[in-house]
Amino acid sequence: MLPPFSIIIPAYNEADNVGPLAREILTVLPADAVFEVIFIDDASSDATADAVLAMRAEDNRVRLLRHRQNAGQSAAIRNGAKIAHYDWVVTMDGDGQNDPADIPKLFSLLENAPTEPPLGLLGGLRLKRQDVFARRLVSRAANAIRQAVLRDNCRDTGCSLKAIRRELLIDLPNFRGLHRYLPALAPAYGYATRFIDVNHRARAAGTSKYTNWGRALVAVRDLLGVVWLCSRAAAPFPYEASDD
Repeated sequence: MLPPFSIIIPAYNEADNVGPLAREILTVLPADAVFEVIFIDDASSDATADAVLAMRAEDNRVRLLRHRQNAGQSAAIRNGAKIAHYDWVVTMDGDGQNDPADIPKLFSLLENAPTEPPLGLLGGLRLKRQDVFARRLVSRAANAIRQAVLRDNCRDTGCSLKAIRRELLIDLPNFRGLHRYLPALAPAYGYATRFIDVNHRARAAGTSKYTNWGRALVAVRDLLGVVWLCSRAAAPFPYEASDD
């Protein structure tokens, strides 16, 4: 049986994708699953918010959070976690390339999970990526460099399909690009990680919001920052609270 979870989906100008994605999530997940779907409209200039509200009218498990200005994927994920109702947070892209049918596969990694350190991140690894060759090439190079430096045991940190403990996500330092470094930061802050192969699909509508050069230019700065964060991270210390 799946634990209760909140699905967090950042979306920027994805009006044609969010409705079909929400409907698919509500259809393919097990009937006994307890979950909510939180779309974060990252100040879209199209009808993304209206499309989400139309789905909410059909099923109140669908929720909407709207940014007043474009803040990026990491901020959207973090703000979604702040309003989430459940202890596990599942992140997905708003373009429909992640397969919601893989969510139970992520949670299968909880079987026989260690108690010390606690399992905090369940990550997907995309098989047969449906992106253009140039994007796959840049991603492969970035993953190789990141693994060599951070040794995070994750060959595909760019896969957005992940399950993360809400308390871990909210406690992590807040910076743009955080979502790409969760596999390295989770162990640094005292949590174990596990990964599993997942499906990847072609974008059905719209265009990607990322450029290869744009991502590459900020990657070096972020990588150096994460190296420093990992070297200075303090894992949670056990404590007991008593009432007077």
